[in-house]
Amino acid sequence: MFLPLIVILALIVLMLVFRSVLVPVKAVLGFLLTIAASFGFVVWVFQDGNLNSLLGVPATSPITSFLPIIMIAILFGLAMDYEVFLVSRMRESYLRTQQAIPSVIEGFSASSRVVTAAAIIMFSVFASFISGDDLVVKSFGAVLAFGVLIDAFLVRMTLVPAVLAMVGDRAWHFPRWLDRHVPDLDVEGEQLIRAAQPGQQAADARGGGGRAGRRRLASQVGLRACETSRRAAEPRAPGRGPQGSPG
Repeated sequence: MFLPLIVILALIVLMLVFRSVLVPVKAVLGFLLTIAASFGFVVWVFQDGNLNSLLGVPATSPITSFLPIIMIAILFGLAMDYEVFLVSRMRESYLRTQQAIPSVIEGFSASSRVVTAAAIIMFSVFASFISGDDLVVKSFGAVLAFGVLIDAFLVRMTLVPAVLAMVGDRAWHFPRWLDRHVPDLDVEGEQLIRAAQPGQQAADARGGGGRAGRRRLASQVGLRACETSRRAAEPRAPGRGPQGSPG
C-alpha cells in the first residue's frame, strides 16, 4: 500500500507543478525502474551471494524486513528532487521560447552539474556505510548507493532528457478539460513575468529600445563627462574668469 500511495501522490503533485501529463508519468516510471533495479541488486548480492568478498558479507544472508520500506522512501525523495530540479529548468526555457529540443538542452546544461554533484555526495555517504561491520547497515549502504547511481545517472540524466527530446512539444501538452479543473500554481512565476512585460517594453521604448538603448545612453553620458573634464583641464587665458568674462 505504501508504494502505490506515494506513486499516486507524486503523479498529482507533479501534474500541478508542471501542468503536463507525460512529465509526471515519465517521472514515476523512472522511479519504479530505480526501485526495481535496487531490489534486483540487493537480492543478487545478499541472497544469491554475489560480490560477497568485495563487500565483506557472508555467502548468503537474509534481507532485513524493513529495508524495502526505508529504501523506497529515501530513493523516492532523491528521485523527485533530481526530477524537479532538472525538468523545472527545461519548462522555464520552454515557456520562454516555445522550442522543445533547445529547451531540453538549455535546462540540462544549467542543472546537470548540480545534480551530478548532489548524486556523487549522496553516493559517497551511502557507500561509506559498506565499510561497517553490521550487516544491516552494510545492506542499507549498498542498496542506497546503487539506487542513487541508477536514478541520477541512468534515469534522470540519460532517459529523462532523451524522452523529452523525442516527444518534443507533446511533453508539455495539458488537456483542456484538465486545465479547467486543475489549479495553476505558477511555480516559475511566468504569469508575473507576462504581467510585467508591457511596462518593461514601455520603459525600454522610452530608453531607446532595451539593452541597445541603455548602452547608447551610457555612452552619451560618458562622452559628456569626458568633455566636461577636458574643458575643466584647459588652461584659462590671463585676466579672464571661469566663464570667459574679464576678471
